[in-house]
Amino acid sequence: MSGPMHIAAVLLFCACAAAAPAGAAEPEARLAAADSVRGKKVFRKCVACHTVEKGGRKKTGPNLWGIVGAPVGARDGFRYSKAMLAFGGTWTPERLDAYLARPRGFVKGGSMSFVGLKREQDRADVIAFLNGMGDSPADFGKAQEALPGVVSPEPEDYGVMVAAPGASETFDACTVCHSERIVAQQGLTRERWDELLDWMVEEHEMEPIEADARATILDYLSAHYGPDRPNFPRN
Repeated sequence: MSGPMHIAAVLLFCACAAAAPAGAAEPEARLAAADSVRGKKVFRKCVACHTVEKGGRKKTGPNLWGIVGAPVGARDGFRYSKAMLAFGGTWTPERLDAYLARPRGFVKGGSMSFVGLKREQDRADVIAFLNGMGDSPADFGKAQEALPGVVSPEPEDYGVMVAAPGASETFDACTVCHSERIVAQQGLTRERWDELLDWMVEEHEMEPIEADARATILDYLSAHYGPDRPNFPRN
């Protein structure tokens, strides 16, 4: 990268760094300490709209194989918003970090409805995972012991949903489109939850959930948000 594009990338990185809260780790440090295995787990929030395998099909969003370092808005066969096409440039790790924090705020007028990943390390881990899903992964450097500014990931936050086996899968599958409070306020039998998931696929074009994950989600919902609603949020 050279000339105006290099200057633009530097200015963008500086703007993102300036906007970061005090004590926040810079993108390079977080990427050096990133965990791609954990990033694959965090990426479950994205699978309703994106595939990441080489040659994977488009969904609501484009396939993301090789996205790190790729041109913006250039996937064949996918119809991008005018805002994304005008955004242009390249998906550098720093740019992805800023975009994933608040997609619609970073690309104003874009069509991605995902609210974003507020945790810095979640974004770094996802970018590390995506970096490995390509023909030419970038080198993010090697993590150093006691890396300044990098902290261990916080425990997962499920909002009003009770933390129990299956909470992670349920939260990731449902909160792409809904508040977790909507899920927690239901009181359905396992059969009715199963029917509701079918209805969401048929009527609202939700991506079908894989059989194993679906069974885990149904176990969780029927145990904690069945007809007796033992974990119904009271406030």
